[in-house]
Amino acid sequence: MRVIKRFVVTPSLPVKLQPLLQIAHNIWWTWNPEAIQLLRRVDTELWDRLSHNPVAVLGNLSTERIDELLHDTAFLAHLERVREELDRYMKFTTWFDQEHGNVKDRPIGYFSLEFGLHECLPLYSGGLGILAGDHLKSASDLGLPLVGVGLAYQHGYFRQYLNHDGWQQEEYRENDFYNLPMTQEFDAQGQPVMAEVEYPGRRVQARVWRIQVGRVPLFLLDTNLPQNQPADREITSRLYGGDDDMRIRQEILLGIGGVRLLETLGLRPTVCHLNEGHSAFLGLERIRRLMKVEGLSYRVAFEMVRASNAFTTHTPVAAGNDYFAPEKVAYYLEPLARDLGLDMEGLLALGRQDPGNKAEPFCMTALAIRLAQSCNGVSALHGHTSRQMWQRIWPEVPVEEVPITHITNGIHVQSWNCSEIARLYERYLGPRWYEEPTNQTVWERVSRIPDSELWRAHERMRERLVGFVRKRLQAQLQRRGANRAQIMTAEEVLDPEALTIGFARRFATYKRANLILRDPQRLARILNNPERPVQIIFAGKAHPKDHPGKELIRQIIHMSQQSEFHRGIVFIENYDIEVARYLVQGVDIWLNNPRRPLEASGTSGMKVPVNGGINLSILDGWWCEGYKGDNGWAIGAGEEYEDYAYQDEVESLALYDLLEADIVPIFYERGNDGIPREWVRVMKNSMRRVIANFNTNRMVEEYVKRFYIPGVEGAQRLAADGFAGA
Repeated sequence: MRVIKRFVVTPSLPVKLQPLLQIAHNIWWTWNPEAIQLLRRVDTELWDRLSHNPVAVLGNLSTERIDELLHDTAFLAHLERVREELDRYMKFTTWFDQEHGNVKDRPIGYFSLEFGLHECLPLYSGGLGILAGDHLKSASDLGLPLVGVGLAYQHGYFRQYLNHDGWQQEEYRENDFYNLPMTQEFDAQGQPVMAEVEYPGRRVQARVWRIQVGRVPLFLLDTNLPQNQPADREITSRLYGGDDDMRIRQEILLGIGGVRLLETLGLRPTVCHLNEGHSAFLGLERIRRLMKVEGLSYRVAFEMVRASNAFTTHTPVAAGNDYFAPEKVAYYLEPLARDLGLDMEGLLALGRQDPGNKAEPFCMTALAIRLAQSCNGVSALHGHTSRQMWQRIWPEVPVEEVPITHITNGIHVQSWNCSEIARLYERYLGPRWYEEPTNQTVWERVSRIPDSELWRAHERMRERLVGFVRKRLQAQLQRRGANRAQIMTAEEVLDPEALTIGFARRFATYKRANLILRDPQRLARILNNPERPVQIIFAGKAHPKDHPGKELIRQIIHMSQQSEFHRGIVFIENYDIEVARYLVQGVDIWLNNPRRPLEASGTSGMKVPVNGGINLSILDGWWCEGYKGDNGWAIGAGEEYEDYAYQDEVESLALYDLLEADIVPIFYERGNDGIPREWVRVMKNSMRRVIANFNTNRMVEEYVKRFYIPGVEGAQRLAADGFAGA
């Protein structure tokens, strides 16, 4: 049936309620408790049913509810307070204004294939996207002139559900961009802003969506347009979907299309930050543009671009880097090579560790490294691992002198902190915890929080987590067609007062989700101790093509169905930001046991101390820097093994020993007032030693000082006197 006309329905509100739309369309609300409370208050039932999406809530309000809000003076006063707070936030003098106000007009382009901002915006898959989202939030708080660039996925990443046998299934739901906290970008004449990219034999157009992240705009490219061929409309269909051909087309759109988009908007970034190698083609497009606009030679343009690019690698696993066959690159980039004055071998050499090896595939990480002045891993250990991985790019340079440094990841504290603990911070630390999360002296004041208040607040969050898990588990069982008795049993899983361990992450085999399950009999004794019960909540997705990862999930499901484990082991489907928030705010212990040194950083464990939780982890990624002996537990002493079976045996035994001898006894040793004093001491040490150092405000400030400002200054220096420096 032919479509006659397309209609777009958007929320329409009376003038008094119009500020709700302003608030809903700025992701600032996701880290402002008062704003979240206001939006929930609009309609609690809709808020929960519509994935906490304020735009969808406002679009589904009944006329009766709108009338009620119009005559609710308390609500209108609340709305005015939040609107004023947003206005103040957008206008106040920031850290960047004070420290680097002289380069406020020099935009920084931040390119990433995924951004995790909130559960209602499913444009992310995991840690890389969450890190990118937190980066933008802190960039906003600090006042950086930063602009994000990514892709708008029609179906995003998959939703996970499990069949009767516990095998992961994937479901893709369509995103209705008009009913998400994003808006289409138009130019001054009211015409849609478009970016155009050439593929062999055709041009592909992309419209542009904006997500406002506080002060920072995030622009997303979308090829799902009638004027594009069906195959090209699919370019922005799924995150990490399709084959190598789809991936290279996505990365051409992100890198080349992203640079053209910013040019169209009049935003010419002085520095570009590549969050992983997916956007590395942007360096080639920047070179081409300088050659065309400024008349520079390839070598001069190369030096200009290299001086102003920063690159962050996030993976120490070879399979985590994108490789393309030389003929695939030649097929798509031959015109670009011609514009640069290179033959195809010259272009391919940029993406090879050994430029002379014509059999070597083209690697996006190698290309990004060659086109960036500043390169970093995401923890101290990952920096060391990255220097080893990529040394062949500098064959005559000793490993420790390879120019790859590290900036350890962090989290956006306000986005992950629970309201119960936030109130204690406000009362005993003062407002500076919110304004200056990197200030160590502020976090030393955690000792002022009475043990009883901290413990009771944490207990309330654990109870909230258990209630959430029971509700989700019932819904899961209903979807699988479980009988009434099984569904009723879900109301009794977990104990709101028991020691609760959380394990949630991508189910890659090197993360070893099953390490704690290696000795079922010993685990059963630990979990089912009547005086000192323990319980474990699992969550996480395996990549659709990762069958060993799916088998790990299936193993956990089967074990959780055994009589000795059915109340103490739970797997929550469809791990996303909402599930993560409940877990990091409610667990007592966050378990992380990857194969060292394969965890680049890991940020989920950083979110736990903010809420009073404690880490139990292999000394890998960030925990090598975060563990101080009195603020959590380390499994092993940082050993690395060649025999993986032996490693699993040794480290699983160490994990059981820690639980039995240290962790469980300390948790259940209570004073006359019911407070576990030693446990609370470790909680406070965790908060004191982790929060100030492992947050994205510290991380972004470090990028500014070490990468962004030197990039701006280097570009200015090279461009002086008609690019004489370059």
